[in-house]
Amino acid sequence: MEGIGVLLSCSMDPYLEQELDKRFKLFRFWSFSQKNKFLSANANSIRAVVGNAAFGADAELIDALPKLEIVSSFSVGLDKIDLAKCREKGIRVTNTPDVLTEDVADLAIGLMLAVLRKICECDRHVRKGLWKMGNFKLTTKFSGKTVGIIGLGRIGLAIAKRAEAFDCPICYHSRTEKQNTNYKYYPSVVELASNCQILVVACELTPQTRHIVNREVINALGPQGVLINIGRGPHVDEREIV
Repeated sequence: MEGIGVLLSCSMDPYLEQELDKRFKLFRFWSFSQKNKFLSANANSIRAVVGNAAFGADAELIDALPKLEIVSSFSVGLDKIDLAKCREKGIRVTNTPDVLTEDVADLAIGLMLAVLRKICECDRHVRKGLWKMGNFKLTTKFSGKTVGIIGLGRIGLAIAKRAEAFDCPICYHSRTEKQNTNYKYYPSVVELASNCQILVVACELTPQTRHIVNREVINALGPQGVLINIGRGPHVDEREIV
């Protein structure tokens, strides 16, 4: 449809781009070197922005598109979209929840096993032929470890269910205590970290959860604790960890 302009903020799967091309007048934002000039020339024809976990729509872009009606993110997270600006202008925001819930939960368990059992280190040990000089050092089991989850949403719950299969006690911290679970709730992340051996970050990234894992949390988790961040990088204050 020639009349409806869609701004694609970044390169995506060829199939997705082809389908959008069939239906709309597709603008590939990354291909324009003079973005401000492009926006000025096409502002009135763009009614939708499509992004992903890395590229969304900030306040400057939204203000530059007076006809914008919807921002669609090909991801679960919405942290790359200025939600307050969208609310102010009555712009709809959509994402793709549950598409990767099970896969992310699987990966979280895989990371726990990899860290505790040192699977990657063992792989390097074998590939370098070091096994000829002796056995790899003993590792730590995952089963039975207390798992603390920051954010008991869809992904957090999926991780909890999988960890329970390893006989892991589950505890959590969320904005509010959940009424439909028997997992132990802690009102602060520091308390949660003090009472678990594996701390999993599974919450959405917001101004409130940025650097939710800081020095105090790391100290509470202790030197033997394991941190698994299955969310966004800025959840963790990396300078404090280093």
